[in-house]
Amino acid sequence: MALRIVRRVFAALLAGVILGTASLASAAALGQRMVLPNGLVLVVAEERAVPTVAIRLLVRTGSMADPPGKAGLANLTAQLLSQGTTTRTAPQISEAIEFIGASLDVEPGLETTTLTLKLLSKDLDRGLELLADVLLHPAFRPADVTRQIAEVKAGIQRDQEDPSIVSIQAFMKALYGTHPLGNPVEGTAATLDTLTREDVVAFHATYFRPDRAILAIVGDVSEADLRARIQARFGGWPAGGPTTPPAPVIPAIPKTTVRAIQKDVTQANINLGGVGILRDNPDYYAVQVMNYLLGGAFNSYLIATIRSQKGWAYDVESDFSTRKYSGEFAISMQTKNEVADQAIAAALDQVRRMRDTPVDAAALSDAKAYLTGSFPLRLDTNAQLAGWLAAIEYFGLGLDYVDQYPARINAVSVAEVQRVAQKYLDPDKYVLAVVADLTVAKIKE
Repeated sequence: MALRIVRRVFAALLAGVILGTASLASAAALGQRMVLPNGLVLVVAEERAVPTVAIRLLVRTGSMADPPGKAGLANLTAQLLSQGTTTRTAPQISEAIEFIGASLDVEPGLETTTLTLKLLSKDLDRGLELLADVLLHPAFRPADVTRQIAEVKAGIQRDQEDPSIVSIQAFMKALYGTHPLGNPVEGTAATLDTLTREDVVAFHATYFRPDRAILAIVGDVSEADLRARIQARFGGWPAGGPTTPPAPVIPAIPKTTVRAIQKDVTQANINLGGVGILRDNPDYYAVQVMNYLLGGAFNSYLIATIRSQKGWAYDVESDFSTRKYSGEFAISMQTKNEVADQAIAAALDQVRRMRDTPVDAAALSDAKAYLTGSFPLRLDTNAQLAGWLAAIEYFGLGLDYVDQYPARINAVSVAEVQRVAQKYLDPDKYVLAVVADLTVAKIKE
């Protein structure tokens, strides 16, 4: 029901954009929101077209909550959820999920941890029971903890062979230093060696609580019926627990920092940028438009210059990663070692161009048309909508977000683009992380 409404709403909105008559009054809420007595937030959207259900459970914790010297603890805790409960082993969990043709994925992040379950609606009760079991009753058996640490360490070692991963990790370390954001989500081999089962149990007890969780469900479900099912499975999840420590203060960015890492590669992997904005920043929409013009479109400043005119990189882009408590701006590209320094200089020139020169009005119009026109594609499946519902609740955007987005994008002016460029782009305070053959690449420290 709700998803069909969303699709009809966007069809009307797009027609309105084309005709210049889009109205905020034309849309309906994405879903229904309720809060269980234990604090668990439930958001539901009914979609009866196909007999499937997508569930996204978001917990407000990630690697930002890793204690000092314990990088990787949030990730390890999340990965162990599906590795055994008090009544099931990991193979039994896998068999139960496979038996009903479902999928269960766990994704640890910087600020959040998400569990995604997709299944047929006829198997909803079984799926909810499995989800509740792995979330509420993980066993954290010592053998499983030891094995999972070994698997994570093997993955870290593989990542060190990928220059693009090494570059972004070096960029985050240069930007955030000793703050947890400066560590890989997976931690390091050294920090993983310090983690114990007791650490995992304590982390789970502290952060995996209903008052820190959001449950978004989309598909062939009834909101009224679902409320009872969720209460039966998650109503006994006790609220409260150990006091949650405050997040560490993010340090001030250094004036300039260069991290150049030697690898025998033909392509230099470059990440260049600085601190960005938070998701609740009122300039968010103007920044999105500005960034699209700078490095988010095929004819953006960066691609037109570095790829089309110079032929230095096949792929170059810029991005504002926005979260609730942190965010970064980064320009990413791969280019030949021999021209790495020139490509970096050209990227900085385009940042200054965005700051110093008003953008073309026609280019701005095209950017806004693309951003509003492509937005409905992000809500095209039950799983995508479940992800959006969880994110909308997490960021406090409101279930009328589909109304807000096109209107706010379309309200961005040429002057607004330049204003936010001057406010949030500061090439004199950027950090640079380059993984390259430094015997060839000319990287100035």
